[in-house]
Amino acid sequence: MSLSTLGIGAACFLASAVEFVEALTIVLALGVMRGWRSALWGAVSALALLILAVAAIGPSITQRVDRHWLQLVVGVLLLIFGLQWLRKAILRSSGRLALHDEDEAFVSEAEAAHDAPRDLRLGLDWYAFTIAFKGVLLEGLEVVFIVVSFGASTSDRVPAVVGAGTAFALVLAFGIAVHRPLSRVPENLIKHGVGLLLSTFGVFWLVEGLNAVAKNGHPVEWPGGDVALPFILLAWFACSQFCIRALRRAPQGVIV
Repeated sequence: MSLSTLGIGAACFLASAVEFVEALTIVLALGVMRGWRSALWGAVSALALLILAVAAIGPSITQRVDRHWLQLVVGVLLLIFGLQWLRKAILRSSGRLALHDEDEAFVSEAEAAHDAPRDLRLGLDWYAFTIAFKGVLLEGLEVVFIVVSFGASTSDRVPAVVGAGTAFALVLAFGIAVHRPLSRVPENLIKHGVGLLLSTFGVFWLVEGLNAVAKNGHPVEWPGGDVALPFILLAWFACSQFCIRALRRAPQGVIV
């Protein structure tokens, strides 16, 4: 198994786990306050739509677009996406941004659900159905983006799908077992890792994708191929640690 395959599986697993935990918190709050039937129908409907999107978009992209152009576009998008995750993780680690609290999010969702008026449609509590649907759909779209992006940029979509599928199964199993938000999950640490991995693959594929515009006979390649991935990851890690320490020492009035 190559370093690229392991990295793709890990990135998809961690990113998906974070999104699924946040979606689980929404569904749990709605289920407790408004009833499980409507909340679960909303969540299942969103999941079905997401699965259809992956099945429809993934293969069509790889069949119609040149692989190097895919790597170039996906590399840029993953780099932008990864840097957003990394920026928030750096701000949280440096104390400039509050840590995300799933228990607090659960209480907020539960209070909103308790105060919302009752509206029955098709035998379902429409508030619970729509909020669960929107919550799972929005969180799941980030998972779809990551899975489709990784799958489109490589010849093997299995690591990305397996990583996301494993995360979904574990989060669902824990959610069913404990019936409460997974507040003990080190979410900021995971988000930091996801930001590092997405940024690493973003840079890696951006450079590989330059072959789409490179002159014939002058291919653009990383020295050692996949061996370059750990060094890119280490560079991003060193950069993030430098930023965290600099922000901790900087006056609190400094805005990033």
